[in-house]
Amino acid sequence: MAEQLLIFTISLIANLFSALSGGGAGLIQLPALLFLGLPFGTALATHKIATIALGIGATARHLKENKIQRDYALMMILAGVPGVIIGASVILQIPEQTAKLALGILTMTLGIYSLFSPELGQKYETKNRHVRGYITGALVLFIIGILNGSLSSGTGLFVTLWLIRWFGFDYKLAVAYTLVFVGLFWNTSGAITLGLLGDIHWLWIPALLLGSFIGGYAGAHLSIVKGNRVIKRSFEVVTLLVGLKLILG
Repeated sequence: MAEQLLIFTISLIANLFSALSGGGAGLIQLPALLFLGLPFGTALATHKIATIALGIGATARHLKENKIQRDYALMMILAGVPGVIIGASVILQIPEQTAKLALGILTMTLGIYSLFSPELGQKYETKNRHVRGYITGALVLFIIGILNGSLSSGTGLFVTLWLIRWFGFDYKLAVAYTLVFVGLFWNTSGAITLGLLGDIHWLWIPALLLGSFIGGYAGAHLSIVKGNRVIKRSFEVVTLLVGLKLILG
């Protein structure tokens, strides 16, 4: 019972902050599963299963706002899901340390960029709404999908910033898209792929799912009622912490 309570608490905290900032659940949850004794492949597959509940909880809250547009939804699913499947298919066969170091540096760069761009994501703009813009946007989402399927930690943050920088979303809307489509569709496809290729520690799944769902819903609620400024600061804190964790191991 004490172990299950610990797993639930870790999942709740990790996914609440992830839902508020637009990614980063793996900052706490994945290292915690490794620390508690799971091998990397098993921990990654178990973490992926749990983050599906984050997507469900966040989706349940964000759909009430009815701001999801069909064209962006289809683009994120069709571009991202194949990348996730590719990434999840190869991660169990390659060394992770070099990739984690590069990803950590890049993640910290996102936070620093946002920190020194005071007006970034503070208001909604119309940008790159043409064929070439959609193709470029989809290609980058595909690449982020590969990272999401393979390394998991913090890649939702990449999606959040890309939607802001390329399509002109504000932080609140970008976080909504990230939580719904990365949290639900991308993570489901990654979990299925990793589950078929690796092992899942089913004993911890119920506590992880419950913590992810409650944390996802609560974090999504906070991201809606708080302004873009609060979400931006949360994004910057989480990106810097995720980057440091990846670099330092």
